[in-house]
Amino acid sequence: MMNPFLQEFMDSVGPQASREMSKSLGINKRTAQQIIPQLVPLILGGLKRQKDERGGAPRVNHILNKYGSPDALDNIHDLFQTRARETQPDPRLGGLVGESGIQASEMLSEKFGLDSNTVMKIIPMIAPLVLGFLTRKRDQQGLGSQGIASLLDQDGDGSVLDDVAGFLMQNLSGSSSQRRGNVLGNLLGGLLSRR
Repeated sequence: MMNPFLQEFMDSVGPQASREMSKSLGINKRTAQQIIPQLVPLILGGLKRQKDERGGAPRVNHILNKYGSPDALDNIHDLFQTRARETQPDPRLGGLVGESGIQASEMLSEKFGLDSNTVMKIIPMIAPLVLGFLTRKRDQQGLGSQGIASLLDQDGDGSVLDDVAGFLMQNLSGSSSQRRGNVLGNLLGGLLSRR
């Protein structure tokens, strides 16, 4: 079963994001559809680490206020075209996901047979959409910073990893899916491990 936030995001944003990613990067639309939901948890994980280590719910609120413009959701075409032209993309998102962004890009490049530089542009494409979607939910549904923080841990056990791990494993196919699943699990686990 898909994580509720991920399901809502994919239903609302996924179709257009997949189309625009396919056009702007010249990749197969089905590939784009498969990549997007595998990166959303990485960005949520980065937010959760910020919450846990750097100031709780107010920290998440600060990040959303600074980087989470809902306007990005209404302008996906221009956003993706701009990101596609970048010669030095930042899959670390300025430290939000750190080295996990590099590792995720390398893993997805291998899994889908894509040029690594192309894949490194995808995380900076998806991040503004995820942050904008969270900001819109916060503002339209009156969730507040605590409500948004709780979305990062849907089942309330303090870990976002198990909230998304089942979906990630389900979408990894091929003879080496077990190994790839472990890579993703380790990636998220490393991102979310507390110091």
